[in-house]
Amino acid sequence: MLLLFGVSSVLCNSLYAQDPVMVAPDIYKKVVLDNDNVRVIQIELAPGQSTPWHSHPNHVAYALTDGKIEITDKGKAPVAMDIKAGDAIFIPAVTHMAKNLGVSPIKMVVTEIKHPGNKKPKTPAVPAPKK
Repeated sequence: MLLLFGVSSVLCNSLYAQDPVMVAPDIYKKVVLDNDNVRVIQIELAPGQSTPWHSHPNHVAYALTDGKIEITDKGKAPVAMDIKAGDAIFIPAVTHMAKNLGVSPIKMVVTEIKHPGNKKPKTPAVPAPKK
């Protein structure tokens, strides 16, 4: 029984720790840059389309288009938000899934930050102030 619990825990954790480029290549369309410091990815989420569970280190999402997106972080309730082209949002390391609630594709550039100090910051994710 203990062995079964251990195996199912490992399987569940592996489901929640997937590379978005590997689990959703139809959404995470193109890796623009990948080096020791960052990975920059172009994404496009069609209306009604959802990502599978996946993980990111600390990252920044930059919206290229307007849209309405629902984000569900592991262990939390879904949160819907309106995004506008030009919005930039810092997001701490997370395992989550996303769904396009709008009627048009959502296009974004996601920049994952790779470094040993990649820990959750004390400040929440907020859009940059509008100029």
